[in-house]
Amino acid sequence: MAAALRALLGSAAPRRALLRPPLRPPPGPRPLCAGPPFQFLSVQKTGSRQSVGLIQLNRPQALNALCAGLMDELRRALDALESDPQVGAIVLTGSQKAFAAGADIKEMQDKTFQECYGGAFLSGWDRVATVRKPIIAAVNGYALGGGCELAMMCDIIYAGEKAQFGQPEILLGTIPGAGGTQRLTRAVGKSLAMEMVLTGDRISAAEAKEAGLVSKIFPVEKLLDAAVACAEKIASNSKLVTAMAKESVNAAFETTLTEGTRTEKRLFYATFATGDRKEGMTAFVEKRKANFTDS
Repeated sequence: MAAALRALLGSAAPRRALLRPPLRPPPGPRPLCAGPPFQFLSVQKTGSRQSVGLIQLNRPQALNALCAGLMDELRRALDALESDPQVGAIVLTGSQKAFAAGADIKEMQDKTFQECYGGAFLSGWDRVATVRKPIIAAVNGYALGGGCELAMMCDIIYAGEKAQFGQPEILLGTIPGAGGTQRLTRAVGKSLAMEMVLTGDRISAAEAKEAGLVSKIFPVEKLLDAAVACAEKIASNSKLVTAMAKESVNAAFETTLTEGTRTEKRLFYATFATGDRKEGMTAFVEKRKANFTDS
């Protein structure tokens, strides 16, 4: 598997050892202990208020290739963090070498059409996109194929300055199958998306930011701290209203302008049924910090 990934990544891969120790999370993480231990992930709660769920892909020998076992664990971790009332936002990251270098080609190379269609292959990946709490992808290194698709399922992408994004499936005789042709086109426009999908060429972090795929770029060693800081800021707001805001923004991404504005208005009105809306406006008038209770 590693040999196949190195061949796909090309001669630009450095000759030194590809494996590095997993990123060290910010101080004060608290493990998420529910359920059996994870084999391919590290899952913790972190931040000054333990309000951020931190998921780190940890399959370094395969550059975090997204095998079925890893994706099953990711769904389980997301379900746990989604139901945790203390967690207000989630950070998803990999290693400094690779966020995720793609789907596991060895697992899929012998699949048939009947197996893919009948078994709804890759359909479970959509769980990342349906989580109601905001997810920040902190991308260092390679985010290729399924790795790029995974990052695009998140709500915000922060990138390390050496990150690379791409959809190289065409080089393997196939096309993206987990939203790559759809989300990439919406994020960067038809021309660049078409070029990336048809050639398999990668773009740098700077090019990704210029195209609108990435929100911010950071030095490699500062990326995770920056992502957690953003997640903490998000988590300090009303979780209920944050979920409404996320739904409204996603409506702009997925529907027409008329449908999107209708969704926005409906959700805006709905905030007036919450205690947090009343608290937020009252705190503003009284010139004090709001104390949201997620009600």
